Amino acid sequence: MTYKDPSVQQLSDYPQPSVAVDAALLTVTPEHTLAVLVIEDEELCLPGTFVHQGERIHQALERGLLTKTGLTHIPVRQLQLFDRPDRDNRGWVMSVAHLGALPYSSVSTALADNNLMLLNVDDKQARSLKYDHAEIIDAAVRELRSKYEQQPDPYNLLEREEFTLLQLMDLHRTVAGGNAPLLKDTFRRRMSAQLEETGEMSEGTVGKPAKLYRRPARRP
Repeated sequence: MTYKDPSVQQLSDYPQPSVAVDAALLTVTPEHTLAVLVIEDEELCLPGTFVHQGERIHQALERGLLTKTGLTHIPVRQLQLFDRPDRDNRGWVMSVAHLGALPYSSVSTALADNNLMLLNVDDKQARSLKYDHAEIIDAAVRELRSKYEQQPDPYNLLEREEFTLLQLMDLHRTVAGGNAPLLKDTFRRRMSAQLEETGEMSEGTVGKPAKLYRRPARRP
């Protein structure tokens, strides 16, 4: 029996939008900037693709990222649905946007072999991406920064098992952006409470050696 709603219409009677997946993949560069990975096409855009029939959202995203960036096993989380009817000039397209934050060493491998580039998230060029991808970047950056306000390097962008509080603070300052100065004492109190001291001191640095910290082991 074919389903009909109270207005006696079948599901196929309703217009159906296309569904896309897009990913804002963020990293911290060696130049100490928060950057997003974009595709160098006729116009710059985020990596993404359309969801195929019978495909789940995460499957489409994995396929799209592999095809567009060559990256696999990227830890991402759904950000939000972008559904403004006029967001895509090709037609009615909704996008399920995702956030991923990767160490620079992972991103640099993709840059070498694909038509990709990194843009500073605060750069003017990042405001001129196709569709509403600048809005997706804004949402991803807000989410990332909110996480870094509360937790010590939750995405492991520092790429260190052991680190000093100064090294951690430098990373958080980069993620926060130049317009959000960090208060050293407040930062130290908030973050050190979530870390373990290793009992070792830093070596090979200028000035007084500093305590080394690590993230506590996760409980099963």
